[in-house]
Amino acid sequence: MSHATVDRPVVEFGHVEHVTVHFDDLDALGILHNARYAVLLERALTPYWASRGHGFQGRDSSPDVFHAVREFTIRYHVPIATTGPVAVHFWLEHFGTSSAEYAFRFRSVDGDTVYAEGTRAIVRLDPLTLRPAPWTDAARAVAATLLRPIPGRSC
Repeated sequence: MSHATVDRPVVEFGHVEHVTVHFDDLDALGILHNARYAVLLERALTPYWASRGHGFQGRDSSPDVFHAVREFTIRYHVPIATTGPVAVHFWLEHFGTSSAEYAFRFRSVDGDTVYAEGTRAIVRLDPLTLRPAPWTDAARAVAATLLRPIPGRSC
């Protein structure tokens, strides 16, 4: 199992999912390898969406799971130098017609340390044409639970 069983903190917006850093995620210096952050973010996002009806199940998958990462940015602040649970706080900054932009923070479970933060932009694709396709109403309903509140923005 990829996520820990530690209680998740309450956040004002978005969601916190705990993921587990394993020994083989560490590099030769004993810190989390930079490439593993993208994998751990995916492991935080996947159960959130799957528990809301948007999981990958082969041909029976929700059409909204067919998307590609357009951009991934990350700023590292403090190395993760241990195995065990890490809290991934993620939310949506934007949810458009066929695109979405997440923001995220990797934090210690107690919330005192921010290890890294960044953004991840995705585009929903039509599986036949590989061209951008609009999100379904079901995905929009889930996305509304992740949007960071901005005064004047309607969900």
